Amino acid sequence: MLAPYASDPARTRGRRFAQAPAPTRTEFQRDRDRIVHCTAFRRLVYKTQVFLNHEGDLFRTRLTHSLEVAQLGRSMARSLQLNEDLVEAIALAHDLGHTPFGHAGQDALHACMTEFGGFEHNLQSLRVVDHLEERYPDFDGLNLCFETREGILKHCSRRNAEALEQTEPSFADGQGGVGARFLLRQQPSLEAQLCNLADEIAYNAHDIDDGVRSGLIRFSQVQDLPLFANFAAQALEDHPHLSASENARRWLYETIRRMLSAQVYDVIDATQVALAEHRPDSVQAVRLCPELLRFSPEMRAGTLELKAFLLASLYRHPQVVETMDHAKQIVRDLFAAYLNDAQAMQGAGSLSRVHQNAADSPRRVADYIAGMTDRFAAREHERLTGLRLLA
Repeated sequence: MLAPYASDPARTRGRRFAQAPAPTRTEFQRDRDRIVHCTAFRRLVYKTQVFLNHEGDLFRTRLTHSLEVAQLGRSMARSLQLNEDLVEAIALAHDLGHTPFGHAGQDALHACMTEFGGFEHNLQSLRVVDHLEERYPDFDGLNLCFETREGILKHCSRRNAEALEQTEPSFADGQGGVGARFLLRQQPSLEAQLCNLADEIAYNAHDIDDGVRSGLIRFSQVQDLPLFANFAAQALEDHPHLSASENARRWLYETIRRMLSAQVYDVIDATQVALAEHRPDSVQAVRLCPELLRFSPEMRAGTLELKAFLLASLYRHPQVVETMDHAKQIVRDLFAAYLNDAQAMQGAGSLSRVHQNAADSPRRVADYIAGMTDRFAAREHERLTGLRLLA
């Protein structure tokens, strides 16, 4: 029951390397399955979301975050008659290129790569599925459909988009590759737009949960935010016993659950209004419209206030900053060590087929570091420097 503006797997723009269709799965189901079985997906379980993996068993990791994005995305996709399988595939793959240690690792690696083209995790996720995974005898990467690849590439500079277009296959419809929309200033599919919002909804909610669990922020602090306070009050009105101190965790969970539901319903309602206004009748028509997947203005204001609170109170908390400063040093030291001696990259020989000459050495090092889990990066740093920066 797909809407006319949804991505139809029977009409996919295809793969980089032609393959016969699967007998029992659609093309987007096939993409989802390839992502779940790839090495980079398994590594996400030991990659930081906000708190390092060893800091607690119950904090989110990149893997659990990706699963939550997929769940939220599928829920909204069904109501909007979008392709759930494509949404799930994009959601599960959107962080495959993230470095160890979350955004701190990405920032440090980008600084190391400034003279060599920089580093950006969305582009790295595309590199993973296009080049770095090695599972098939006839091609590098996972050979995903255009629509999945497009959704993975959430951001892209003009320079990188132009470089991508030079390596993209010639699609029969002549509309260009995954970089074309950044050059033409067009929108991606609605499924890709939906994943962007599902990502935001997921991390805002679970970062509150993890922040309170860690003790770095207090439940009472979050209740100063009108968006959150409204749902906390509703939960307490419906369940007065939650006010007891022993029920504080249940009260937090119920508040977050209500906030998640409200955001999902808000996106569905606001998007339906936008669809009725612009009336796209195809995926191509969606590309020519303004962004159609959206919050209402009121909900957007509330989410921005919540994001600002998390930035100031959690992401920039002195304890988090101290840990992430150590993480940045680990990335910087590893980059310098590997660039000075490529032989120090244990098990990185498989990257030689992607990088053909000495000029590719910095990118090869970046690919290797980006693929590391938190604990492997910390162990490698200790092996190479003798220093233990993370307990």
